Amino acid sequence: MSDGVLGATEVRRAAATCSDFLGDAVDRDWSVSIPDLEMSVAGVVAHAAEGCLWYAIDLAAGGADLESVEHRVKPEAPNADLVATLNSCAVVVAAVIETSAETARGFHPMGTADPSGFAAMACDEMLIHTDDAARGLGSTFRPPEDMAGAVLGRLFPWVPLDGDPWELLQWANGRIPLGDRDRLEGWAWHCAPLAEWDGTVPTPPRRDP
Repeated sequence: MSDGVLGATEVRRAAATCSDFLGDAVDRDWSVSIPDLEMSVAGVVAHAAEGCLWYAIDLAAGGADLESVEHRVKPEAPNADLVATLNSCAVVVAAVIETSAETARGFHPMGTADPSGFAAMACDEMLIHTDDAARGLGSTFRPPEDMAGAVLGRLFPWVPLDGDPWELLQWANGRIPLGDRDRLEGWAWHCAPLAEWDGTVPTPPRRDP
């Protein structure tokens, strides 16, 4: 990563970080619900995998919103298979990012993303939902600070890096309160190129899992 540009390398690294953590918990009960989310541990892992695959499709589609496509990762699958699926979907989106031109763009409801934006979204999906899974299992997940800081700076450029990068990323994704900052009820990404950010905080379209 350089100058706020994330790529395939960062996606693969995030996938390895999350897969290692989740792989150590495959013997746990993943049907348990996650506090404050209407999803199970298995559900959020499946959701993160689906997100990565969607990003690969959307970037490859060159800006078209392919409503003809449906895909589903089965949360009822064995836990180890869900981890393997998450990693496999991350490999797919990393490959699409790596082979796309820097000027390529793809559809996303929060903006027309470039390869760096899709890489950052894939990382955010995996990191935040692995943290959700950890909360459901009563465990603690903490990715490397540089990884969290890179994703924060790319997707949430209005959030000053004035504290712990991981806690700031959790806060920006509406997961925790932080100091005098209330927990967010809604949030949004800036996934278009950073050069196109207008300096304002975007209006959250909705609260998303």
